[in-house]
Amino acid sequence: METVYCTSFRSTVGTIYIASTDQGVCKVSVPKQTRREFFDWLGKHFDDDSVAENKSRNKPLIEQLSRYFRQRLAKFTIPLDDRGTPFQRRVWKELQRIPYGQTITYKELARRIGAPKAYQAVGQAVGANPLPILIPCHRVVGCDGSLRGYACGVKTKEFLLRLEGALIV
Repeated sequence: METVYCTSFRSTVGTIYIASTDQGVCKVSVPKQTRREFFDWLGKHFDDDSVAENKSRNKPLIEQLSRYFRQRLAKFTIPLDDRGTPFQRRVWKELQRIPYGQTITYKELARRIGAPKAYQAVGQAVGANPLPILIPCHRVVGCDGSLRGYACGVKTKEFLLRLEGALIV
């Protein structure tokens, strides 16, 4: 049975919940997502008996996230255990190619994965991203540049884009 190591920590955006396996980080919940939603997601992907509290196991990610929030880290080097459909994983892989401090539109993201008319499906895949910040779905904006569709809340999306210097107002 696969073990899932969970913990939480306080960040500048609020409490962040983290889960990882021996393969890498599998879930990050940023504020607006509750503890219950975090554990509901884990329950859909893992046996309840496999979940264990373990802060030391997630310490490298906590350190990298802390550096990111202090603007001292632009690229995460933590291994990921991204659990999704092949289409979702294709979208998430392309999200990781968006440079720190830059944004693209959902339409452009759809074009980049070779499915130019599938921008709604791309939007759904972006919304299903279990690893926000690490897989930077906050860097995707509407065609008009509006901050739409962020599972962790538009305020958090705005905060992250300002932190990266992608949003100047």
